[in-house]
Amino acid sequence: MSKQLSCSERTTTIDESLRPLLIHGLKGIEKESLRINREGSISLSPHPVQLGAALTHPSITTDYSEALLELITPALSDETEMLDSLTDLHKYVCANIDDELLLAGSMPVGDLRDPAIPIAEYGSSNVGRMKHIYRQGLSYRYGRCMQAIAGIHFNYSLPEAFWPQYQHFMKNASDLQSFTTQAYMRMIRNLQRYGWLILYLFGSSPAVSKNFLDSRNSVYSRTLQEFDETSCYKPFATSLRMSEIGYLNPVQSMFHISFNSLEEYIRDLSKATMIPYLGYEKIGIKVGNEYRQLNTNFLQIENEYYTSVRPKQPTRSGERPLQALGSRGIQYVEIRSVDVDVFEPAGIALETTRFLEALSLFCLFQSNSWHDLKQHTEISNNALLVANRGRDPKLKLLDNRREVPLRQWALMLCEQMQEICEILDNGNADIPYTCALHLQIEKIRHPELTASARMLTVMRAQKMSITELVLQKSQDYTRYFRNAALDAAIKRNFDLQVKASLAQQKQLEATDEIPFDQYLSNYFSQNTSARLLDEFRKPMQTTQAPARNGHVEAHSQ
Repeated sequence: MSKQLSCSERTTTIDESLRPLLIHGLKGIEKESLRINREGSISLSPHPVQLGAALTHPSITTDYSEALLELITPALSDETEMLDSLTDLHKYVCANIDDELLLAGSMPVGDLRDPAIPIAEYGSSNVGRMKHIYRQGLSYRYGRCMQAIAGIHFNYSLPEAFWPQYQHFMKNASDLQSFTTQAYMRMIRNLQRYGWLILYLFGSSPAVSKNFLDSRNSVYSRTLQEFDETSCYKPFATSLRMSEIGYLNPVQSMFHISFNSLEEYIRDLSKATMIPYLGYEKIGIKVGNEYRQLNTNFLQIENEYYTSVRPKQPTRSGERPLQALGSRGIQYVEIRSVDVDVFEPAGIALETTRFLEALSLFCLFQSNSWHDLKQHTEISNNALLVANRGRDPKLKLLDNRREVPLRQWALMLCEQMQEICEILDNGNADIPYTCALHLQIEKIRHPELTASARMLTVMRAQKMSITELVLQKSQDYTRYFRNAALDAAIKRNFDLQVKASLAQQKQLEATDEIPFDQYLSNYFSQNTSARLLDEFRKPMQTTQAPARNGHVEAHSQ
């Protein structure tokens, strides 16, 4: 490790006893993709029955829109197998969507008025109805255009064998679940603190269509420049998806969610799902017999809160996400700020997944004090600066209230990550993790190599609008996946999953025994434990820091 002074706290060299236990952590990807027609407009057709039931399929579901597919890989220890799994899902989907395409970018194009964006349907079961009404509520609260934005979530957990050894090394006397949870929360705080680096390296949305701006109807739209007759952009932008015209929402900026401990996270997020907001009360819950939203609180459910990194614990039947976290702690961490890479057929490169794994481990071992409101604001502002002008050579960020040039800070972080990458290479002569790191270092030294810069270069050189660029890539990749052979055994397995999911949804719809209103009442009665009731009576802690908008996570709610 370098002995030079760093603008960030330095990691401690990782003990030899821990190094072998860092290899083969579990990785998974959730990738959103809009189904579009040949002209680029969002598909108005139902979720194809050939892909199974979106409500119950483990790997192929929908997010906010009926046309917004979400492809979910298993959690795998080998990143190559994980990406192969994502590729196989693309092959199967592209073979079963008739003449439609999968949009190759994050930002939607075509007609983006509300009637052109169908809300996802999940059938007549109670859980299916709840999922649809939740999305209906998002439509009233935020509009449909923003909810049609697509992204990639990278999920990561360390090998289970690592945690007892790490706890022993740290001489920690608490129970293992508490120790593990505290460590994961530290990882999350550091991923938030350094999350601007993900936006710089993997942002792939420097331009949007004018249709998007017109439908988004944001005061920030006027900050963009005209690229051509149908496109707007920011010259140094990396990820407009993560900017004010993407996931920013003034209502969610009215409360602060602490990540200083899992208890505080659960407390604050629970509170936001229980306190009514006047603007949403005006919408109403029901008009006649038709639901408009699940409730009138700041958040209908906890997944409405958007954050760039999220602690996760899989839920059991009927269980709320915060209940699962409170009962069983954190099982994995979800990084949510990765754009769909326009230059990659599956939307993400293998080298990107390796870098994200290494960054996650780096953030585990990096020291981190608790975040106060000023640090929360600093983190949010850094992210917005990089989303809007990350490739500006003059850009400086704040690190503990000290100005640091982005390039200097980014190179220092990558230098500190070298030890992690060498460990993850595990003696492989091809040094795949070190090569992935060096690839990102080149992007820092040469911003023109980033996907965001390359997109604008291609658009200028070929006189293409953003719509023409993503449509061309969408056609190329859909054709590529349709022409690629899917292994017969893998296809049979997908076919079985389709049949099983359709049967499972049918069974759910046949066995609901209570009225929907009672189902909702039962679901929300789980909201919190009695020991938190006094906390909910206190005023919410507020912050002026910008908050991300409520993007739906379909497969978990």
